[in-house]
Amino acid sequence: MGTIKTKGIIISENNLNDFDKMLIILTPGMGKISCVAKGARRPRSLLLGGTQLLCFADYVLYKGSNLYRMNSCDTIEVFYPIRTDIEKLEYASYITKIVRDVTEENQNSYRVLQLFLNTLYVISEKDLDLNFVVSIFKIRLLSILGFEPNIKKCANCEEKNCEFTHFSIKDNGFICESCARQDTSSITMSKNTKSAIEYIIGSDIKKIFSFDIPEKDKKELQLISKIYLNEKLEKEYKFEF
Repeated sequence: MGTIKTKGIIISENNLNDFDKMLIILTPGMGKISCVAKGARRPRSLLLGGTQLLCFADYVLYKGSNLYRMNSCDTIEVFYPIRTDIEKLEYASYITKIVRDVTEENQNSYRVLQLFLNTLYVISEKDLDLNFVVSIFKIRLLSILGFEPNIKKCANCEEKNCEFTHFSIKDNGFICESCARQDTSSITMSKNTKSAIEYIIGSDIKKIFSFDIPEKDKKELQLISKIYLNEKLEKEYKFEF
């Protein structure tokens, strides 16, 4: 027990009693934690700004026997454009739900938090195709979680010196034309889509959104990322883009 200082982002907020809030904060070192913010809903509360959904801040917390209590906060980023644009808010809420599902308490969540913050920044500040942004987020997230697709060799026959033409959900990665004829559930993949997936997996986290592909290939990437995420997380994330 004692006072803890940490950065974190609010991924859930609910009203508690007359003026309090129950929060879920994603932190880099402690994972997803539950926290009570006493008096945070009072108009003059010093905790008011730092306890809103998607607020990234420095927090001073006190660890009690069952949960944390917030002593103070210093706001770093609130992603204001997301709060004023209903479409951006819907996309941000969608990826927030996924992040809540894949994170746990007492877990090093630095890489997930970094990806989440970078994605929120792009949604907030950049004029990009948001379906494309979410597709990139999903593939990189799955790679962080231990579901990185096999992109170095055919995920079925393990041949390296062949052309990869399909993405196999069953075999977790790229497969060749010959293996695709046996895997009827595999998804056709253009060279652009293949290169995009390779880039998303292998590039610096700060640069994963720094590329573009034709619209047709974006649709392929969207389909692959959607089905692959639902399969690996064993949950169907529905959202009508």
